[in-house]
Amino acid sequence: MDKNVKDVILKRINRTSENLLKNNMEVYYASTKEDVPEIVEGLLNDGDVVANGGSMTMKECNLAELLNSGKYKYLDRDAIDHSEVKNLYRASFSADAYITSANAITENGCLYNVDGNSNRIAAIAYGPDKVIVIAGYNKIVPTLEDAVKRVKCESAPANCQRLESGTYCYKTGQCISMKNPDSILTDGCPSEDRICCNYLISAYQRVKGRIKVILVGEILGY
Repeated sequence: MDKNVKDVILKRINRTSENLLKNNMEVYYASTKEDVPEIVEGLLNDGDVVANGGSMTMKECNLAELLNSGKYKYLDRDAIDHSEVKNLYRASFSADAYITSANAITENGCLYNVDGNSNRIAAIAYGPDKVIVIAGYNKIVPTLEDAVKRVKCESAPANCQRLESGTYCYKTGQCISMKNPDSILTDGCPSEDRICCNYLISAYQRVKGRIKVILVGEILGY
């Protein structure tokens, strides 16, 4: 990466980190995705029950080796039958640690997440003792309005491509609400495959340090 571009990115990360700290979230910096597993390991205790949300960022950081090392009781959503998913989601709610990414992080220190099933945003909001959020610098946006737009134009369309969902954004590459300049956060398509159903903004946290954010100096995930 060009040094000047990297300097700008680091300034953005530093601004965001300062405001996440003000919102009672812990912040860690990983220069590359290869640095992430070591940081995650340092945040977990042997024997922890660990669960995770669906996350391309996690896969890109290759956390599977650590989580399947035998040091933890890993509730692996990719290793169970579809009929067991609901029980795993409920068990995840009381896990010791929950690992996920974020759809967007605002520079003033808020996490923005949108879900279809909503098991992920439920766990982020309440339940697991520790929530570990891993995000590439591409998830950082100036404002909440930018976070909403990012989901409608980037993360949701890409995830619908991955899931082969029959949504408007799967077909066109952006949310149908973008046709309306006055659209609001919850506007969207009426598809049964819609993945934007519930919305969570995590701002100031009453439990200091429960949410731990790892910001990575690379582009990761959707």
